[in-house]
Amino acid sequence: MANNRYSVGLIIVAVGVILLLGKLGVIGFFWHVFWPLFVLIPGLLLHGLYFSRVLPSGVLIPGGILVTNSILFFLCTIFSWKLMAYLWPGFILALAVGLYEYYLFDKQSPRSTLIAAVVLAVISGICFSMTVLFTAGVYFVALALIVVGAYLIYNKRRRW
Repeated sequence: MANNRYSVGLIIVAVGVILLLGKLGVIGFFWHVFWPLFVLIPGLLLHGLYFSRVLPSGVLIPGGILVTNSILFFLCTIFSWKLMAYLWPGFILALAVGLYEYYLFDKQSPRSTLIAAVVLAVISGICFSMTVLFTAGVYFVALALIVVGAYLIYNKRRRW
């Protein structure tokens, strides 16, 4: 009977603490910042189950995708979701990472898996480069013009 009262009292205190933290905004803050853990944990769990020889190597593909996407989500949650304008090729890269892990750890995987992973990684790199060029390209052009102009101004040899 005394253990029952102790357990009920402990549960009531825990519920009270959770309610108090919720009203103070602590739980909302942690949910807002750490929700990508709900994507990361299944990915790490799939990796762990493969490396403990419970699941076949095919689980590395979704595991790699989930882990890579959770990193993207963490970056956007911490810095800003405006960063997704530059990081969207990471979703293509996530598939490449999953396929490459499958190729790397499964000795019987076909060579086409590696080719697909490399092609997707190259496409992701090209898309990332094009995104940076089109969104921040004006800054690169402006910087190049400033450097060329400064070189022409401070060049000691005068040709005209």
